Amino acid sequence: MTTISLSPKFQIVIPKAVRTALNLLAGQQLEARVIDGKIELIPLQPMQAARGMFAGIDTSVPNDDEVLTP
Repeated sequence: MTTISLSPKFQIVIPKAVRTALNLLAGQQLEARVIDGKIELIPLQPMQAARGMFAGIDTSVPNDDEVLTP
């Protein structure tokens, strides 16, 4: 486990081992959450990262506008 310090400006440095393990890049945004007295930092992914997530999904389902009501 690595210990980090809070600077006078309330900043922290994420250790290199953690940055490497999570593939974090300079300038990348993180979401900060407080859960049960702990801080969680969650890397935000750009929308392009979701491309291809649902490959092979059936897209032939009609939209609401296309559904005919009897």
